[in-house]
Amino acid sequence: MNNLDFLVELGTEELPPKALQSLGKAFLEGVLKGVKENGLLHGEARFYAAPRRLAVMIEGLEIQQPDREVTLEGPPVHVAFDETGAPTKAAEGFARKCGVELGEVDRSGAKLRYVRQIAGLPTTELMPAIVETALNSLPVPKRMRWGASRNEFVRPTQWLLMIIGGEIIDCEILGQTANRLSYGHRFHHNQAITINKPSEYLDKLRAGYVIADFNERRELIQRRVEQLASEQQGTAIVPPSLLDEVTALVEWPVPLVCSFEEHFLAVPQEALIITMQDNQKYFCLLDAEGKLLPRFITVSNIESKDPRQVIEGNEKVVRPRLTDAEFFYLQDQKQPLADFNERLKSVVFQAQLGTVYEKALRVSALAGKIAQQIGGDVEQAQRAGLLSKCDLATEMVGEFPEMQGIAGYYYAQANQEPGEVALALNEQYMPRGAGAELPSTLTGAAVAIADKLDTLVGIFGIGMLPTGSKDPYALRRAALGVLRILIEKKLELDLPAILQQAIAQFGERIKAAGLLEQVQEFIFDRLRARYEDEGVNVQVYQAVRAIHPVSPLDFDQRVQAVQNFIQLPEAQALAAANKRVSNLLGKSADAQQVKIEPRFFDTPAEFTLYSALQLAEQATQPLREQHQYSEVLSRLASLQEPVDKFFDDVMVNAEHADIRNNRHALLAQLRRLFLAVADISVLD
Repeated sequence: MNNLDFLVELGTEELPPKALQSLGKAFLEGVLKGVKENGLLHGEARFYAAPRRLAVMIEGLEIQQPDREVTLEGPPVHVAFDETGAPTKAAEGFARKCGVELGEVDRSGAKLRYVRQIAGLPTTELMPAIVETALNSLPVPKRMRWGASRNEFVRPTQWLLMIIGGEIIDCEILGQTANRLSYGHRFHHNQAITINKPSEYLDKLRAGYVIADFNERRELIQRRVEQLASEQQGTAIVPPSLLDEVTALVEWPVPLVCSFEEHFLAVPQEALIITMQDNQKYFCLLDAEGKLLPRFITVSNIESKDPRQVIEGNEKVVRPRLTDAEFFYLQDQKQPLADFNERLKSVVFQAQLGTVYEKALRVSALAGKIAQQIGGDVEQAQRAGLLSKCDLATEMVGEFPEMQGIAGYYYAQANQEPGEVALALNEQYMPRGAGAELPSTLTGAAVAIADKLDTLVGIFGIGMLPTGSKDPYALRRAALGVLRILIEKKLELDLPAILQQAIAQFGERIKAAGLLEQVQEFIFDRLRARYEDEGVNVQVYQAVRAIHPVSPLDFDQRVQAVQNFIQLPEAQALAAANKRVSNLLGKSADAQQVKIEPRFFDTPAEFTLYSALQLAEQATQPLREQHQYSEVLSRLASLQEPVDKFFDDVMVNAEHADIRNNRHALLAQLRRLFLAVADISVLD
């Protein structure tokens, strides 16, 4: 038999749950890399990972490495031998390196060559080094030692199982001597399990109350949690990261339904969910309306004879945490939300940019200006901006930082603030990540944009620009957030005008010279990556960037129009014509100001182009005003034929100055029509 199944399992103390899955995948990748480098063929391979073990199974692994040839090249023949044919030191050195006599070296080519035949090694001799290398290469940020050993690993090791077919691979790795023993569940089956062949592994461990397959445990937990939630007339909140972490904490998952007192539901449900998910690793339940139910699901690592004791234990543990959340909420309710601004007067936003309260004042004023432009309620935007940072001084956010914005929303509601004001206190942080939810209200959008632009202007104004991967104030994310809100919610905003006010609000705190252009360029630069991800030609972006639109929404509308335009059969010829026109007019800037005089036309092509341009001007003007740029370019595409005819029949730079300038003026009108959308001359 030339192929046998291979299994390695390293037993350890409990591995870090957040890293378990990535460690298992990396272990598999490392072993397969070594197998490939040694020329061993194999079948399907997979990893297994549980709290106390990492394992790799490879089906049909070759038991013998194939023989191979290694060609060694030496010095050129004319260097290896002198004029008399005697070998030089270079030739003798090469022979010694190869471990042979010089006569065995091939000198028939341009260089000395020696082909060494290397016999393949048994797989049992290769796998220990492959496994050890894979373990040493795992992505472990900090390794540890244990006992008197100098071995290092993410956790102390306890056993090593390594077999191929039914044979133990004799080796020692990380202080453990390989054998065929694994171990069962720490409580249900705390004894050795003999694995005679790799195919027994999963079933024998299952009999020992260990589900070794990470994905199987994950699916089992998810399925059972959803089933239990349905039985409670609810839906479980199952974040993928929490599901992965819980999967990594248990070998034998047993989900159980627990409950808590209903009076805790008076607390904002986000705070309760955060403490149960983050601190206790529980799955929370929502009713059909999205309201939190007074129940949760815990995943036990044991199959208890009396599950009620496990349930009561978890209920007892969670109660103090929910009590803390309730206490903070009630404490915060003792004063109006606006009063928390007093505390923020002594909280520094950034040493050179003042306090958080001062930032709130700036955001309030800026949000009002933005709301005015985008059609929102100015007073509500200003009010929301003023209250926007209040919850940072509350007990709730002090204990649960993830509640910033959310706490403000609940407290504003309790204080009878207008609905959009309350929503804006949460929506100011949107979008919270790539592709995340955007503000649902104009007030929220105004405050979110104001907050981000204030940060951008302030941090740029003190010279703390993001460099490489370092962006401590998340300025790139802020710029992308502004763009997403304006473009996806179709909000027109004169960005330079708003940035100018944002700069003015800082006064002498920042250096204003050139700051407007710097921040504006930074924001619009973010669009390039966005369009690249969407498959938009970079030249399309450059064509629009060349005319410097002031509104991100307008910029995007132009980009979409040019992207559609380049698909038209006329696009390439018109782009080339615009490039030619741009070059001609660049050498004759004064003539561009000349009024077109039909009396100077002396060819039919001039009359034809002039007539076509007048019709295009009349047809596209209302379209431009309505930002229907795709329709504008589609209409201008009809100019290809008269433009081509003009360049074929007319010598633009005529000797007579009036005729020459008139032709330049005609081309200038053509150029202006296209520049009303984009500079298509940059398109190839």
